[in-house]
This record gives sequence, structure tokens and C-alpha cells, in this order.
Amino acid sequence: MPNSKATTGRSTFALLLCALGCMLGSQALAHGVAPEDQSFLQNASGLHLLPFMYLGAKHMVTGYDHLLFLFGVIFFLYRLKEVAAYVTLFAIGHSVTLLVGVLGGLKVDPYLIDAIIGFSVVYKALDNLGALQTWFGVQPNTKAAVLIFGFFHGLGLATKLQDFSLSPEGLVPNMLAFNVGVEIGQVLALSAILIVMTYWRAAPSFTRYAAAANVLLMAAGFVLVGYQLTGYFVGEAPIS
Repeated sequence: MPNSKATTGRSTFALLLCALGCMLGSQALAHGVAPEDQSFLQNASGLHLLPFMYLGAKHMVTGYDHLLFLFGVIFFLYRLKEVAAYVTLFAIGHSVTLLVGVLGGLKVDPYLIDAIIGFSVVYKALDNLGALQTWFGVQPNTKAAVLIFGFFHGLGLATKLQDFSLSPEGLVPNMLAFNVGVEIGQVLALSAILIVMTYWRAAPSFTRYAAAANVLLMAAGFVLVGYQLTGYFVGEAPIS
């Protein structure tokens, strides 16, 4: 009779593969904004705290670039205290540049910033595989890296929001509400990821497939980088 834990582990790994495929197969997510949300953002004037909070949560839950990076960050974190510490650093970085970018008008090239976000996924996968230590003989500070890449992730979203003529009336509280929504969405998304990871870690297949999962994660990051660099050099990116 097949080992139930092994079967569960293989099923969980297959689920992760399917989720990765769905993420890469969609061109409407990442830092893109859905058409109906674009219309709302362009016409919203005054206080709209709950709608902006909802859009922030929706962005995080559907933003596969964030989810891939966070998946890599928590891949080998077993204690909730450690998960909370790393996620908090990411949230701080993401929040700072999101607010500074939108409220302070900090502008960067959206293709290049999204390419860096894709590279953050590659970096984290290489870190998980121990490649950085093997290749360069040094281990970068993992917490500092998460914070720094958090800055880039927040700036990536800011560049998209800057494309809309957001009304200055109520902009500050609306952006604060949006940021709160982002953090709520992050908690929801991470909770789902942690549930899946907990089941998978309990199975023997985790040890066998952990490296393969990170190789796939790295490949996904390279795909994201390629899309955005194509957009930068050609003038139109496949992923908005």
C-alpha cells in the first residue's frame, strides 16, 4: 500500500507546479491593473478607503511576482517567528517605496524595475539552492536582501499607479488604505502558502523535490526578467 505521506507530498508538489504554470500563463496579473480597476482609479475623487483597501489586497493576492518571491523567502523557514520577521521586513520595504513613489512622485522606468523584481525571484531561488555561497564564497545577509527587494517591489507597483491621474483629493488617506489592503492581502496569501508548505514538508518528497522546486522558481524569475527586458528594448512588454 502506497505511503500516504509520500502520496500527499507528490500531490502537493504537483499542485505547486500547476500553480506556477497558471501564474506564468496569465498576462493580466503581476503589477498590471485590471481594466475595471483602472476605470475606478482614474475617476475616484475624495475618500474611498474601503475600495482602495480592497484593491490593495487584490493586488497582493493576484500579484504572482510578489507571491513567487515570498514563496522563496519562506521556503526553508519553519518557525512562525522567523516567517513574521522576514515578511515584516518585506512589508516595510514595499510600503515605503509605494507611498514615496505615489505621494512623492518618485519615477523610474517600469520595465527595468519589474525586471529587477523578476531578478529578486531568481536571487531567492539561488540563495535557497546554496549557489551564492558555492559560487562566491559569501552568504549575503538574507534579511537585508528581503528588505532591499521589498523596496523594489513597492516601487514597481508605484510605477503602475503613477500611470493613472489619481485625484489629489483624498490621495494620502486613500493610499494609506491601499497599503493596509496590501498587507491584508499578504497575510491571506502567505497563510495559504504556509498551509500547503506545512503539508509538503511533512512528506518525504519535500527533501527529494526541494531543489527542483527552487530550480523552477528560478526559471520563473528568469521568464519575468525576460518579459520585462523585452519590453524595455522593444518598447512593448508581454506582461503589463
